[in-house]
Amino acid sequence: MTTSPPDEQIRFAQHLRQRYGPDVERLKRLSAEDIHRANRVRVELFADLAGRVKTGYRGTKLDVRRLAPGCEACGRGSWSCLFINGRCNGRCFYCPAPQNSDDLPVTQTLPFASPGSYADYVQAFGFDGVSFSGGEPLLSADLTLDFLTAVRRRLGDRVHTWMYTNGTLVTKRILERFRDAGLDEIRFDIGATRYHLKKARLAVDLIPTVTVEIPAVPEDEELMRAKMREMADAGIRHLNLHQLRLTPHNMRHLSRRDYTYISGRDLTVLESEWTALRLIRFGLDEGIDLPVNYCSYVYKQRYQKAAARARGARRVANPYESVTEGGYLKRVTVRAAADRIGGLDRSLRDAGHDPALWQPSSTAEPERIWIHESLLGAARPFAETVVFEYYDTVIRSAPSYYAPFTEVPLPSGGKLYVEKVRVGEGFSRDPALESIEEGLQVYC
Repeated sequence: MTTSPPDEQIRFAQHLRQRYGPDVERLKRLSAEDIHRANRVRVELFADLAGRVKTGYRGTKLDVRRLAPGCEACGRGSWSCLFINGRCNGRCFYCPAPQNSDDLPVTQTLPFASPGSYADYVQAFGFDGVSFSGGEPLLSADLTLDFLTAVRRRLGDRVHTWMYTNGTLVTKRILERFRDAGLDEIRFDIGATRYHLKKARLAVDLIPTVTVEIPAVPEDEELMRAKMREMADAGIRHLNLHQLRLTPHNMRHLSRRDYTYISGRDLTVLESEWTALRLIRFGLDEGIDLPVNYCSYVYKQRYQKAAARARGARRVANPYESVTEGGYLKRVTVRAAADRIGGLDRSLRDAGHDPALWQPSSTAEPERIWIHESLLGAARPFAETVVFEYYDTVIRSAPSYYAPFTEVPLPSGGKLYVEKVRVGEGFSRDPALESIEEGLQVYC
């Protein structure tokens, strides 16, 4: 296994210190020897699961045979998660955020002052999955119900709706109100209640789909084995396991535990992934009728975020631009002398290519032409330089005027704006920015 160049290692170390502070250097990290041992453990776990599970989403998710309906919407990239509030009454050691915000309901940094405006957004962008999270949504139960009701009235059964909760405020009456408002699925973080299933059992008779969604906590693996049987017997339909990750907020709690950290955009817990994979294996070995979905950090960073980016990119892409596997908008520019650019323009027309797939050079810039990447082969004989540019998208309630934007009309009037924001500089060769690495990352 190759290692990163020294300058890259230095930059990454600086990134970690900036994100987590100087104490990050005290955390247990993988040595070169540990890396090989850890990858052997993973290979052995995968070998045990081979032929028994179905991987999906470019190999970033196990097991995809029986995903919760909300997870299917997430995988399609057609899911909107609305954070109703930023406060929680739980004290979970693994919580990634401080939960001390009183802001408006928000999704993708876009705030919504009214339920109707959010229903407009869901309809305009074609979501077929909507979830309500927090904080703890039941701290604002009436507000959550108002937003749920607005979405259901506007879109009917075209949208699958679900809510995340720690369950502490759940009562039969609350569940009945959410059922009557059209809630399809409820997800319990039982880690907040010492793994008690009383509230989840209560929901089984009232909400169509009940899911347990928690981080895979290594110290609780044996307890979870017993709980998996209990969940299946109780009628809970799905178990979602997340990989523990380190954030500046939870670092003081996680650092007290004997965890090993894997390098990435955030640091993640090695033993958490092993725990999740072993619990999948346990359920299969024991024939427990409870599908276990390991929602890896790689999935969240590489697939889930790519799907969200692609949604905005498709909205603003010109015909001569493309959307990459990573969800970025990709623009290809051919540069050459004006006569050569003119020759390329004529050649493409003479060959009968769809004229929408390139943007002819303007009198202001006769030395460049934008082309769709599928025309690169035809353009090579004329090109002196080919530049690849990548753009992310941001949805705003008002344009910033710092970037090109496209207006999105809303069903009830008004508009939202999707801006193109360039990622990095132009590249003279096509980098692999758009690719999603196959499978769960090797440890490094």
